[in-house]
Amino acid sequence: MTELLKVEHLSAGYGEAVVLNAISLSLAQGQTLALLGRNGTGKTTLINTLAGATRQHAGEIYLGGIKLHKLASHERAAAGIGWVPQERNIFKSLSVHENLTAVQRPARAGRASSPWTPNRVYELFPRLAERKTNLGTQLSGGEQQMLALGRALVLNPTLLLLDEPCEGLAPIIVQELLRAIRRITREEGLSAILVEQHPQAILAISDTAAVLERGTVVYQGTATSLQEQPELLDKLLGVAR
Repeated sequence: MTELLKVEHLSAGYGEAVVLNAISLSLAQGQTLALLGRNGTGKTTLINTLAGATRQHAGEIYLGGIKLHKLASHERAAAGIGWVPQERNIFKSLSVHENLTAVQRPARAGRASSPWTPNRVYELFPRLAERKTNLGTQLSGGEQQMLALGRALVLNPTLLLLDEPCEGLAPIIVQELLRAIRRITREEGLSAILVEQHPQAILAISDTAAVLERGTVVYQGTATSLQEQPELLDKLLGVAR
């Protein structure tokens, strides 16, 4: 498989504080990585670093051969990064439709699947179609998360970064989001890195897994192998099946 993302000896954090230490990992084109770890182990910092929102102290990041570590955050979006942060960061004073059209980018050359447009986002999330004229402030938490994901998709990225997309949401909304993420990644082949506090939920829709502990990678392997070893999963994360 063609390598899409390559991270080598990455150290990063906030200001002078170093949170990530010598992180190295890779992701093939069309694959999904489940990024796991207890709270405070550096998962969000890694996602933020890939998106260009932290201070990088050492190491290199390549996306499709592009030196991502040399680029500012807006340039990383143009290079193919689609980022859905924990805070969602939708434009709350704009309507749902304006949120999508404000950031929409054309699809990249050679794309196998259909490009993402606002209409395709509405087909993925009918709730947003019903609320397309509503302001961001008028949406529920689940609808805001759907909109945040839709905004990332209309960038037509090559790599989607999802930081705890199901946090604090009702179970029925969580299932709707997980179905959408499965479709985006499994059926349409968009590469993604998923951070989530429910490991079994994302291991089931991921190809590979990495576990962080104190800012370093302590496990890398297939998602299936980790899913089938509940004792190891419990040791690494302190959670049961």
